Amino acid sequence: MSRIAILLADGFETIEALAPADVLRRGGQDVSLVSINDAPHVTTAHKIGIDCDATLGDYDFASCDLVVLPGGMPGTTNLLANERVCELAREFMASKKLGAICAAPSILAELGLLEGRVATCYPGFEGAFPAGVRPEALGVYTDGNLVTASGPAFAVDFGLELLALLAGDEAAERVADGMLETDKAE
Repeated sequence: MSRIAILLADGFETIEALAPADVLRRGGQDVSLVSINDAPHVTTAHKIGIDCDATLGDYDFASCDLVVLPGGMPGTTNLLANERVCELAREFMASKKLGAICAAPSILAELGLLEGRVATCYPGFEGAFPAGVRPEALGVYTDGNLVTASGPAFAVDFGLELLALLAGDEAAERVADGMLETDKAE
């Protein structure tokens, strides 16, 4: 079982955090919703209140295998403005696993972490992406230890790809089959 921290800032896109959390938990992974606020409560871009499992200051990242950055606005801006989040993005890109969806891959581009990689984002957030990094087609892309997705429509597939990265294709296929996602189950 892998340990996953999904980092939540006020203004995150609800489905981009909760759908992957659900998929990963169905796959038997240890998932924590981690608030970057001093308190464990965050509010989504759609004004839904979420009580997290931990805060950035009290979560043990040393034993964490994967950090996930959901998009949404101003959630992405809030994540980028937090130096600890930026440190974690650098650390997990260098030596562990990292996932980012929608606007959040732009954080990785802003930090100079996408050179020579394949990554996607929500259209309009690729401004800092190096040339040739972003494929034309929208979707979910895995490049080594990095999984990125284009937006909220891909949130379940993003979660399944994260699960495949951590526990293998068969684990992801079992979860997809149980969710009746025929594309992944075939």
